[in-house]
Amino acid sequence: MTELTVDDGFEGLQQTTSWSAVTCLSLLTFLLVGLEFMPVSLLTPIAQDLSITEGQAGLAIAVSGFFAVVTSLFGNRILGQLDRKAVVLLYTAILTLSSLTVALAPSYLIFLIGRAMVGVAIGGFWSLSTAILARLASGPDLPKAIALLQGGTAMAIVAAAPLGSFLGSLIGWRNTFLVTVPIGLAALVWQMAVLPNMPAAKAASVGTMFGLLRNRIFAIGMAATALTFIGMNSLSIYLRPFLEHVTRLDINTLSMVLLGLGAGGLAGLFAIGFVLRRHLGAALVGIPGVLAVIALLLIATGPFQWLTAGLLVAWGVLSTPVPVAWNTWMTQIIPDDLEAGGGLQVALIQLAIAGGASAGGVLFDTVGWWSAFVLSAVLLLGSAVLAALARPRS
Repeated sequence: MTELTVDDGFEGLQQTTSWSAVTCLSLLTFLLVGLEFMPVSLLTPIAQDLSITEGQAGLAIAVSGFFAVVTSLFGNRILGQLDRKAVVLLYTAILTLSSLTVALAPSYLIFLIGRAMVGVAIGGFWSLSTAILARLASGPDLPKAIALLQGGTAMAIVAAAPLGSFLGSLIGWRNTFLVTVPIGLAALVWQMAVLPNMPAAKAASVGTMFGLLRNRIFAIGMAATALTFIGMNSLSIYLRPFLEHVTRLDINTLSMVLLGLGAGGLAGLFAIGFVLRRHLGAALVGIPGVLAVIALLLIATGPFQWLTAGLLVAWGVLSTPVPVAWNTWMTQIIPDDLEAGGGLQVALIQLAIAGGASAGGVLFDTVGWWSAFVLSAVLLLGSAVLAALARPRS
């Protein structure tokens, strides 16, 4: 296997693009995103089997988010001397083992340990992903490589929730997680075959990441990003019990509605590039603003199946491209510090997902389902206000 030699700036790394390596990493992102959010479509059976509440089951997202934050900030510094191929293989192995642990979990504690392992893989890989792609793709091919990597994310967004719900109804939630184990093993073997050796390069320190917050516009934008993700996840993580208990959908209809939400998200990803070219500032403000309105409308239309389904498709169209919008914003605000900014952003987004899952779960269990939707609307409106202050000046 050819070894890649690097400098800190990742210049002249690769004359030709290793598309097989990029494609195998796209499969990894599909597994990462799919397994991160698979419990969303299986909350009810998980809660029943483990004798816990649906809010407690939703904390599975919070646990994975917490460990993703810790790993994104510190994990790759701890593994700083390892070849980056070995690090990717390690994170893939941990992800695969997490599925086996969750599927066989005899108790809620073991279930949460399995979810923590998912978080380690998520935080570790995503914090390295941009730098690794820069070493696998030639300069002109790098945007295509990033798009291919995000293709795995998009497919997971479309397929994970409805597929998880459908398989859960056929073979049970445990076997649904078990199905992903051979896929993870196949990804591991593929990576061994096609990933080149990538000696460790100097990584951004935690101090460098947090030092970026001295930039006022960047700090405001990060706060807006956090509110957006907390707001979205305090609602979206609890959609299945909402659709079952309020909208009263049967399992087949529920799976179709979740598929529509995912398809809307895929459409949003295709469209967002055209919007951001000319209207980045408007998108950063408008997306959370409209999502807040949808969250409030869902409270009123919850018992009406077709209205609820339509609103959820619109939710998918607008919510899925949010990371793309904020990544584009970051390239304009800190163009010379994207690696450090990306590491901080991964940590912040995962912390926000954990916060949304925790706050939404507590309100869902103690106050009522509608309170999680109100919280979502309030936070999203706050994000829109902050985004208006953080818009690029040019």
